[in-house]
Amino acid sequence: MSTCDNDSRLQEAVELFNSQEYFACHDVLEDLWDETLTDEREFLQGLIHAAVALFHFTEGNLGGARKMHDSAVRYLSPFQPSCQGVELTQFLVRFDECFAPLLGHHKTYPQGIRIDESLIPQLMLTFKEDE
Repeated sequence: MSTCDNDSRLQEAVELFNSQEYFACHDVLEDLWDETLTDEREFLQGLIHAAVALFHFTEGNLGGARKMHDSAVRYLSPFQPSCQGVELTQFLVRFDECFAPLLGHHKTYPQGIRIDESLIPQLMLTFKEDE
């Protein structure tokens, strides 16, 4: 059993994330991450980086947003389709759609790009089939 199993803090972090309270979400996830001793530390690290990426994007820190986006995707991708009841496949698709203006090749560093609030992804909780 991992530290995350049945831990209400993961539910709290999802609710904070979906309320766009990214800094508070980061804090809750970091506490959980600190106590996790399994491979799921990387899953939690990915969620932390996703929250930080969205925080940076909403605050206009485009370089930080792009860096954290790439790191979040790298950490979360191996845990698809879901981990600890958090759906990841569609989340990552929506996450990439949200960050599309920052991704890819640009002749110059992207400037003046603002997050499209309608594209901000939500974390969805699912029931694991083995429960």
